[in-house]
Amino acid sequence: MDAARATFGGDDWIDLSTGIAPWAWPVADVPLGWEQLPEPGAIVALEAAAAEAFGVADPARVVAVPGSDLAMRLLALVIAARRPCVVRPGYAGHLAAWPDAVAVAPNAVRGFASGSPAREHGGVADADLLVLASPANPDGHVTDPALLRTLAQRMTVVVDEAYADPAPGLCPDADDRLVVLRSFGKFYGLPGVRLGFVIARSDLAGRLRALLGDWPVSSAAIAIGTAAYRDQHWHRAQQARITETGTLLDEVLRDAGLDIIGHAPLFRLVACTQATKLFETLAHHAILTRPFADQPDRLRIGLPRGAAGLVRLATALEEFPR
Repeated sequence: MDAARATFGGDDWIDLSTGIAPWAWPVADVPLGWEQLPEPGAIVALEAAAAEAFGVADPARVVAVPGSDLAMRLLALVIAARRPCVVRPGYAGHLAAWPDAVAVAPNAVRGFASGSPAREHGGVADADLLVLASPANPDGHVTDPALLRTLAQRMTVVVDEAYADPAPGLCPDADDRLVVLRSFGKFYGLPGVRLGFVIARSDLAGRLRALLGDWPVSSAAIAIGTAAYRDQHWHRAQQARITETGTLLDEVLRDAGLDIIGHAPLFRLVACTQATKLFETLAHHAILTRPFADQPDRLRIGLPRGAAGLVRLATALEEFPR
């Protein structure tokens, strides 16, 4: 955002680049506990609340971490992988955590699991670790859970479900060969809390807890996360807001002649031969979206907050040449 302001000017920006819900869970009435270190019982309560939200029966399998991005980097230290592979295109943090990984296409993963000819597998056939996101970033593709469970019989599979809320996803099936990451900040609109979770069975969860130490997340993150996960009324309202605004965003994008080629609840991916020009047009209206250096014909657009944001986006799109 600082770079956008420096390049394009303006102050009243709408940030649609992150895929984070534009409505934040209200924290004003939560005692944040800055005056003391987190109590062990409070961390246990947070992980129990998260486990219930994820559909995990045993809270001991749910490990609180200071953000799912850091969790990936810690898992790279805990999981002994000689031949990792990472699905691309995808979140850059996966390759940052496993910089020596072989990049593989999504089709290679599906082909390997289904037993197609070896030449179609890329580096998956030789891998002992696979890292991917589901829903994928940036196209929102959800990989068949049965396929991932099949792959986990042959190698360790780390599934980044940062955009999977509010669905349980693969969390109930996690074990030491099928490891699931969850993000708190995206669905609850509070990325600055820096809270995420690793879901795994006892051995891996224990090693990760030993690496994190006695105070893995802050007192504020514990208080906010516990209360938010228990707030089912707000959770249902957030689901409804996301669904309704996503439908309206689709209408705005299609009315502008844009081709929606991928979607997740919190963002849409559009194909456009002049994606760079589209990005700049929106930026001149102080609307920040997500371009991709390796996919210059793609642009990811998150959910605006309310009718005013949708109208502003639609007005800016009127200036884009079709």
